Amino acid sequence: MAGLVNNLLILFLIFQNSCLAFRSPLSVFKRYKDTVRTHSNECLGSNRQLVPMGLSDFALDIRMPGVTPKQSDTYLCMSLRLPVEEEAYVVDFRPQASMDTVHHMLLFGCNNPASDDDYWDCNGGTCMDASNILYAWARNAPPTKLPKGVGFQVGGEKGSKYFVLQVHYGDISAFKDKHKDCSGVTLHLTNQKQPMIAGMYLMMSMDTVIPPGEKAVDADIACHYKMYPMHLFAYRVHTHHLGQVVSGYRVRDDKWTLIGRQSPQLPQAFYPVENPVEIKYGDTLAARCVFTGEGRSTETYIGGTASDEMCNFYIMYYMEAKHAVSYMTCTQNINPEMFKNIPQEANIPIPVKPDMTMMAHGHHEESRNGDTGLIMQQPKREEEEVLDQDLKIEEITDWPGVNLKLGQVSGLALDPNNNLVVFHRGDHVWDANSFDNNYVYQQKGLGPIKESTILVLDPNNSAILHSTGKDLFYLPHGLSIDNNGNYWVTDVALHQVFKLGPHAVESPLLTLGNAFQPGSDKNHFCQPTDVEVDPITGNIYVSDGYCNSRILKFSPTGMFITQWGKEPSVGQAKPNQFNIPHSLTLASDFGHLCVADRENGRIQCFKPETGQFVKEIRHPSFGREVFAISYAPGGLLFAVNGKPYPGDKEPLQAFVMNFSTGAIIDTFIPLRKSFEMPHDIIASEDGTVYIGDAHTNTVWKFTSTEKMEHRSVKKAGIEVQEIKEAEAVIEARLTNKPVAKELLKKEEKHHVVQQANTEVSVVLITTLLIIPIVVLLAIVIFIWWRKTRLYGGKGSGGLNLGNFFASRAGYSRKGFDRLSTEGSDQEKDEDDPTDSEEEDSVPQPPVLPSSSS
Repeated sequence: MAGLVNNLLILFLIFQNSCLAFRSPLSVFKRYKDTVRTHSNECLGSNRQLVPMGLSDFALDIRMPGVTPKQSDTYLCMSLRLPVEEEAYVVDFRPQASMDTVHHMLLFGCNNPASDDDYWDCNGGTCMDASNILYAWARNAPPTKLPKGVGFQVGGEKGSKYFVLQVHYGDISAFKDKHKDCSGVTLHLTNQKQPMIAGMYLMMSMDTVIPPGEKAVDADIACHYKMYPMHLFAYRVHTHHLGQVVSGYRVRDDKWTLIGRQSPQLPQAFYPVENPVEIKYGDTLAARCVFTGEGRSTETYIGGTASDEMCNFYIMYYMEAKHAVSYMTCTQNINPEMFKNIPQEANIPIPVKPDMTMMAHGHHEESRNGDTGLIMQQPKREEEEVLDQDLKIEEITDWPGVNLKLGQVSGLALDPNNNLVVFHRGDHVWDANSFDNNYVYQQKGLGPIKESTILVLDPNNSAILHSTGKDLFYLPHGLSIDNNGNYWVTDVALHQVFKLGPHAVESPLLTLGNAFQPGSDKNHFCQPTDVEVDPITGNIYVSDGYCNSRILKFSPTGMFITQWGKEPSVGQAKPNQFNIPHSLTLASDFGHLCVADRENGRIQCFKPETGQFVKEIRHPSFGREVFAISYAPGGLLFAVNGKPYPGDKEPLQAFVMNFSTGAIIDTFIPLRKSFEMPHDIIASEDGTVYIGDAHTNTVWKFTSTEKMEHRSVKKAGIEVQEIKEAEAVIEARLTNKPVAKELLKKEEKHHVVQQANTEVSVVLITTLLIIPIVVLLAIVIFIWWRKTRLYGGKGSGGLNLGNFFASRAGYSRKGFDRLSTEGSDQEKDEDDPTDSEEEDSVPQPPVLPSSSS
């Protein structure tokens, strides 16, 4: 009987240990909320540091505890311990900051913060031990999710136990009112193991010297890669003021594959790698920074101050968990000769608008750990039921502009004052009689359009502010406006492009092409469709057009520079082939010129400096045609498609897309009237969109609205319900604020449902655990009863579970010599040599033959 008691005790301990494996973030939250630091009452939600998001997920809010910096270029740090002991994975970063206050933020992971204070001056350091960069933010960069199945590992035996937030406060004038700042970042963590672990690879030049007055100086970095495969998904460049362009490549079998190329004077953010790049054992990673010494009177060296320079190329990657390394560096150039073959694009500076130039004050911390900003949109995943951004476009139904008396609306633009400018055809129409088979205009006898073809409208009430373009045009088509307010237009009847002044000047300032003479050389156009002017260089880009298939580039004075494009071949169109390049837009944030390739039903994007193809955006919902596109600063691309052919299902509609990924965020149509031939679209940074229709002679105004009441996200097999009302209740309770009765009722209803689900889960888990215990107990009683009968109550010691399991292969009695209730849900292979984060401890893969893939 004593043996039976011992065995029951063992079963009880096993049951207790199993239950501990099902700890939810809610229990963690109950323990953790008693230890949080007390922050300023001015910090909205700053006490809500940990919020459970289901059985395996939770959110962690990392905020500055109500600080007021005393001088410009102040770096302040604070730390927060990971609230769980077991390993967790960061899968989402949501910034809580504004560039009006914060220059940039960095989030480090380490085990020994430099201070135990609530916050401290980062000049004293961030961490006492090695630290890894987990996240960075700058210039109002949007939230970022890592690719599915990828996470930064924290906690446990391998990961960091502390988060250290560093905030750089740039301009002290933002704190004239002495307010307290609570900027930071909210992390989404999960306890579910991620098959891929994210990491950072830093390439950095250490010994570059930039002579004064030198026009171009190269800093080259290259290292052999001798680790397990890694997959690159984002990159970031960094220099100070003298950097012109930074480029990174994979070199395999003497072939250079671009990882990323960007101007370091643009927002220094992580940008997605355009095409997937895998790095294998034996590859070479190479990077080049191009500097200029012009304007300097002394030599410039690599260093951490604003007067020094830096050459950094960051790569964000993921690896299989069993081989993962969280941080790697390359600080040498193992083969200077190889850079003789670097692609020419690496030597071409990327022009940048002056207002986009980043400040380069005191990057002392970056010289050790690196500074990163994040503006990365991930590819849309099938498991997600929500759109990439919380955005919905709707018509402003009381805008009177829809009732304006116009001719065929061919072009729209916004002037420097954000007024709407409309280009229309008055009493002229484009029909089957307008051109002969040689594209020569047949209705010159009508004369030019007598009325003003360019109307400037008040965006609020559609009142005509002023007008121009009388007696100049025959069939207006494309319109754009440069930084100085000049109008750039195309006329398909004249086969010409014009520049007009903004102050009702009736004679062009510049004319390209020859009137009524179609052609395909550098001096002629054939029904040119659109024109764009680079706001930095002043270069002119013309899409030509209905009877040519090319993009032409001219200097600001109208000198021909280059052209690219050709007619499509048989089958699906290839990159750089056009079938009516109908509309142009410059994606200024990305340095791309994009073309609505109308009859091919797609959008093609190119590097405007060289005409090199970058990417294509194509969706089945576009149908057969894409008529017009417009890029809005901040990363949104708008488009309108063409009328469906008989039998086609795709409706006539407008689209808003994530420019980085091409994913469709929303589609929209007007409520008043209907689209018949939406011919042009223009969007502003604030989300206002205008669409002009060449058949209904109508202009609609749309605006963006947040779509945040409720959304359901399937992530890693778990559905997470995000409800603003519930968050408001939690926030109010933790900050001792009154809660609206309506919100309480909704929250109580949600709590009942959630509690019911939780109870069902607990009952199910308990039942599953008890059933085998009951079965074992029944077996024990039955065997004891049988032996009692057979041996007259003289048992042979009863059933010994230790001996029973010891008879099985591979068993060690150590499991029963000492029972541990800690970490029972963590499976560990004692022979696995990949526990350490240190680079030299990772097992080296065997030397493989080089691959040409």
